[in-house]
Amino acid sequence: MDINTHEQIDRALCGEPVAVVAGSSEVRLTCSPNMAADASGLVHGGFIFGMADYAAMLAVNHPNVVLAGAESRFLKPSKVGDVLIAKAQEQEKDGRKHIVKVEVFCNEDKVFSATFTCFVTKEHVLTGA
Repeated sequence: MDINTHEQIDRALCGEPVAVVAGSSEVRLTCSPNMAADASGLVHGGFIFGMADYAAMLAVNHPNVVLAGAESRFLKPSKVGDVLIAKAQEQEKDGRKHIVKVEVFCNEDKVFSATFTCFVTKEHVLTGA
């Protein structure tokens, strides 16, 4: 499981890679109290989106992969203590453009689904910035 992208990401916030192979990945995230949006323990959707984004980046697994766009749906709420699994699968590759579908599950329940448009840039996006 060679990981070639997002090496310094905080895995406590974006998930721990479980599997990374060409064109797909699986990431596990345990929802922690610092992700809660309110006293009920509802997890802020940004953490779930971040996990799914990370899974998409790992499916492409290139040092210069960046997110260009996403179409996403939150299907069920998540709460502190939930263990989420994101499953990413590349659907299409056209040159530097990659379309990756990601589904996030809590046990058997699908809680999030998205299609990410990713690009592999010729050089790091911050080169020369």
